[in-house]
Amino acid sequence: MEHLLGLLRIHIHRGVNLAVRDLKSSDPYVIVRMGKQKLKTRVIKRNVNPEWNEDLTLSVADSNLPIKLAVYDKDTFTLDDKMGDAEFDIKPFLEAVKMRLGNLPSGTIITRVKPGRDNCLAEESSIVWAEGKVVQDMVLRLRNVECGEVELQLQWIDVPGSRGLDM
Repeated sequence: MEHLLGLLRIHIHRGVNLAVRDLKSSDPYVIVRMGKQKLKTRVIKRNVNPEWNEDLTLSVADSNLPIKLAVYDKDTFTLDDKMGDAEFDIKPFLEAVKMRLGNLPSGTIITRVKPGRDNCLAEESSIVWAEGKVVQDMVLRLRNVECGEVELQLQWIDVPGSRGLDM
């Protein structure tokens, strides 16, 4: 039986310069997967720079599982076209949450994650203490596609009664 560590709120902010999959545009949406969980944003019609501004919340029981994100183009009569994918590791983020940094000034950068071969970051990502919470803004470069990035933000939610990250 897996123990719940807490909840990870993923704020899917926007897509930038996504691939065109229909005649002139695309109708993109994002699917986020972690283990058996699968969450989906709404579809934004005819927009390769969509602003979703949607929160998706995953239950985290295993911090080793990568979070996979895929962008699709919604089609009415055929299978939805893939518009790239990315994955990211939440270990650096969870390490920062574990530090229990209650007394830092808001805006303090706890750590930075550099883009590299082993991640999909388009630019350096900072894990920041902001208004009493650990947050991480990320720009993910989509793979298996000619162009496109997705901007998102992670935020940790402790669940009362869960084991939390004090393992």
